[in-house]
Amino acid sequence: MNTILDTIIQQVETMDTPFLSIIIPAFNEAGRLPSTLEQVGHFLSTRRFTYEILVVENGSSDDTLHIAKSMVGKIKNLRVMHEDIRGKGWAVRQGMLAAKGEYRFICDADLSMPIEDVLRFIPPQLPNVPIAIASREAPGAVRYDEPEYRHRIGRAFNFLVRILLLKGLNDTQCGFKCFRADAAKKIFPLVTIQGWTFDVEALFIGRKLGYEIHEVPIHWYYKAQSRVKVLRDSFQMGLDLIKIRLNHISGKYHAQTKDH
Repeated sequence: MNTILDTIIQQVETMDTPFLSIIIPAFNEAGRLPSTLEQVGHFLSTRRFTYEILVVENGSSDDTLHIAKSMVGKIKNLRVMHEDIRGKGWAVRQGMLAAKGEYRFICDADLSMPIEDVLRFIPPQLPNVPIAIASREAPGAVRYDEPEYRHRIGRAFNFLVRILLLKGLNDTQCGFKCFRADAAKKIFPLVTIQGWTFDVEALFIGRKLGYEIHEVPIHWYYKAQSRVKVLRDSFQMGLDLIKIRLNHISGKYHAQTKDH
């Protein structure tokens, strides 16, 4: 297994790019971000591969941007981006396109999945998969402390996703996903949704482009400070699914992806 990783690292380093990019979208995360960056930075510093940590702050009303910038130099290989446009989808899109890694991992600032589990999304543990997504529903996954009502709403949303767009995927909304660089470069310029449902659109485009999507079962810990407002955001996310479906029916994604 180490031989496989050594070969990939050598190939990536000859291209002067890091092996792994960790992309952390950050909106009003002043309270959680320092601890998260310390944990991520410490863990990655013990790894043999090259890496970067990219925080994308967009539209915060607290000190998120100032705190993130103050940690540059203290956390090895940390970069900070600022975007005026709000929305997790926008932040992730910009981060994915600015990242330099051969593997680009979306990491929620709440670390509801232990950062050590990132190794399960990349070689050698998961060899050369273009898209790997964390799943709280795949066999072997465990949820901790999640309120029952949130679980039920999440399952109802996933039912709609599977019916309308992505048959066979058990969990598209967990905030930890890894894209190989070639897939990220083709998928994210086409993502239009700026809010929570960007995941579904990105995965839908990825599948249309022929990329394999692999679900990784994880241990997931519910954090009460979630930014998702269940009633308001669920309605908008439902509308987003219809928008993606209509885009597909009208040929919009086909017209865009032909040139990529």
